[in-house]
Amino acid sequence: MSILAIDFGGTRTRTAWYDEQLNQKARAETPSLVDYGPDDVIKRIVDTARQVVPPNEPVRAIGISGPGPLNPRTGILYHAKTLPGWRDIPLAKILSESFGGAPARLENDANLAALAEYKQGAAQGCNPVIYLTISTGIGGGAIIDGKLFTGWSGLAIEPGHMRLRLADGQIERLEALASGTAIGYIARERLKVTNQSSVLRQKNVIDGKTVGEAAEAGDSFALEIIHEAGTWLGIGLVNLLHLFSPEAIVIGGSVSKLGDLLLDPARVVISQQILDQIFLPTNLIRTAQLGDDVCLVGAALHVRELC
Repeated sequence: MSILAIDFGGTRTRTAWYDEQLNQKARAETPSLVDYGPDDVIKRIVDTARQVVPPNEPVRAIGISGPGPLNPRTGILYHAKTLPGWRDIPLAKILSESFGGAPARLENDANLAALAEYKQGAAQGCNPVIYLTISTGIGGGAIIDGKLFTGWSGLAIEPGHMRLRLADGQIERLEALASGTAIGYIARERLKVTNQSSVLRQKNVIDGKTVGEAAEAGDSFALEIIHEAGTWLGIGLVNLLHLFSPEAIVIGGSVSKLGDLLLDPARVVISQQILDQIFLPTNLIRTAQLGDDVCLVGAALHVRELC
């Protein structure tokens, strides 16, 4: 079976061609340009996908990774904060018709990343597995007894939307406290009300990337922001540990590249807040291994299992 895998989101669209053994034979990538609206974005997806399909070779199945919420059973993408103007788009049907009626399966990007890391990445042989991607937001997926867990609605899991109570009583989402977007926002707001010195005051753009770079260079203000984000991440991870008792938690996404600067405070919180040390297997927190192609691999794996 030859598989066309598609991974698209608010920033990039990636496509790849896989053979039956899931060897990647061709790959293409382009900006998504989501501000142009659904029709133009879908045309761009199709055009990018056609770049990897060999001449005169039929597409046997299409695996699609996209942002949610979406319905994996109907292939409809309901909406997404990163996709302006998208509402109830039958994406799987559109892409199937674009490639000769090949069966197409749409699934949440973080769920497919979880499947890929379980099958071919950092969590092989583990059960259960939780995957978190920490970048613009915080997404996640769960593998239980070797199968993707999506709940009765197909919408599970959304760890970035766990609610946490702040010291002032305000209730906030985890991704508003520990994502790349949150790191940049908190740094900008705090610089307005403190006289603390920081190299960030010299930056034209203060976002998660620049705060992370400043922290890696030893900037004390940036280190405080990252430490705080890691602390909130740790609280989120404690909740996931008590809910799922995973053998492995795989951390991916751009913010995860901060490594121990982010994860050490999380580990401290876990050790302090866990109900019992028996919840903590050896090598619990792991770094994702499959890089930018993780959702392409997951899409190919998923559609091969279903078709």
